Amino acid sequence: MNPSLEARDLSRNFGTFTALSHLNLKVEGTKCVGFLGPNGAGKTTTLKMFTDLIFPSAGEAFINGISVQKDRKSALSSCGALIETPEIYGSLTPREALELIGSLRGMERADVRSRTDEVLNEVKMTEWADKKVGKFSKGMKQRINIASTLLSDPDVVMLDEPSTGLDPRGMAEVRGIIRGLKGEGRLVFFSSHILSEVVDVCDEVVLIDKGKLLFYDTLDHVNARLTAGGTSVDVEFVRPVSDDDVKGRLASLPGVSGWSRLDGRRLSLVVQGGPDVRSHVLESVAALRLGLVGFHESRSALEDVYLREITSGDS
Repeated sequence: MNPSLEARDLSRNFGTFTALSHLNLKVEGTKCVGFLGPNGAGKTTTLKMFTDLIFPSAGEAFINGISVQKDRKSALSSCGALIETPEIYGSLTPREALELIGSLRGMERADVRSRTDEVLNEVKMTEWADKKVGKFSKGMKQRINIASTLLSDPDVVMLDEPSTGLDPRGMAEVRGIIRGLKGEGRLVFFSSHILSEVVDVCDEVVLIDKGKLLFYDTLDHVNARLTAGGTSVDVEFVRPVSDDDVKGRLASLPGVSGWSRLDGRRLSLVVQGGPDVRSHVLESVAALRLGLVGFHESRSALEDVYLREITSGDS
């Protein structure tokens, strides 16, 4: 059976404040899904209800078809979760910390020991297995936290903004670990407000804002929706380019299927094709002698959708 997460009419109120409103969502299969939204959108609240850390005001959460609210032990038995940023006792080593977590989960001692070596290797912390955690960087501690979610070999992994507070190196390390999890027959569901992070590691994306689901789709479909399968690239010129030059010369170049004006000197072109086609378009634009000074891939289609959906929700 494919691993799955499902929310049925899931809601949570804190007094008069609605943190999550009637979320209906089913995510199924071995893949990586980004749970995206601005700060305060309801991401952590949702994950806490999936892990039974807080109770829903209405609705139910299911893991692998089992209701978390009705049978927590069975539902969570196949799930590993990292919610917010837990601290590890600084006097413990990673091996000791994982043994403690394994005992709390009711795992057999022999299984804990064998799995500890495996998960430390998975997060590239083997050489630090017997060093005191108190001397670790934030990124190293986060790798141990992620290792703790993998200890019971779950087929569903939930991570709550796992790279928050890390420096660029730490963020890259965490993303690398998440990419590695994708190929191991697991459903990885992680929340983030960092668009580049989601684009880098995810197959699909769920977008919520103000407690409401805005959309759930694959990244490929998001890109295709905005560019009709092409790639959006920005071109910049040393001086303003007239509409006549854009329509009569730039828009008619082979490989260019659409355009939009960013400002007087900058345009966004939709290019149909791979790197070879983009290279040819660049050469053609330069050959027009309109004063080309820059040419680069536009911000991701996901960013366009994110900004459009979030902005429309504010109006």
